[in-house]
Amino acid sequence: MSILKRIRDITVATLNERLEESEDPIRLIDQYLASKREQLMQSERLHQQCTAHATSLRHQYLSALETKEKREQQASLALKAGEEQMARVILHEKLQAEERSDQYKKLYEEARQSAAELEEELQIMRADFQEVLNKRGYYLARIESARLQQRMHARLGHDNSSSPRMFYRMEDHVSDIEMETNALRDVRRSTRGGYSENNHPALEKELEALRRKISQEES
Repeated sequence: MSILKRIRDITVATLNERLEESEDPIRLIDQYLASKREQLMQSERLHQQCTAHATSLRHQYLSALETKEKREQQASLALKAGEEQMARVILHEKLQAEERSDQYKKLYEEARQSAAELEEELQIMRADFQEVLNKRGYYLARIESARLQQRMHARLGHDNSSSPRMFYRMEDHVSDIEMETNALRDVRRSTRGGYSENNHPALEKELEALRRKISQEES
């Protein structure tokens, strides 16, 4: 498990745990998004540095490889000309260049693999961030709807007799509690479930439709 994935899982677990006891899930989501945004910025800078390092290693690897090939050709020409000692010197340089080439090639491949893994983790982190951002807008709208209904019930209760007003206040209070409870429950469910999209029924349906379309185009 990569370090970035562990950080992501720990962050999500912490968010779920805090939502269990929170009376203001939107505020917690905003805090999560702010923290996630900072992590993304730092990870993207790290990815740029890894990519630049891999590019530098590739250049040194190819340069050493080119030197090796040139020295081999030069040694061949020297040997054909009867300059055996010169050929030995050039072949020694060729072996050194070959060793450098192998070393830089190994470093380049490791750096390229690290950059690829980091890019994959970044894509997951971006998807997580966007998922929570989308859910925030949805639940914020639901909470606002509940508040508007609360004001409507309060207004209607104010215009009736004292007995109906009492029942309107009771209904309004119960409705408000239900709205907040349902919103918080859905936030927790979506936060826990929003990060495993691979088995989402709608996603599987779209994937199957795309497979059929590709099969028809190839027929």
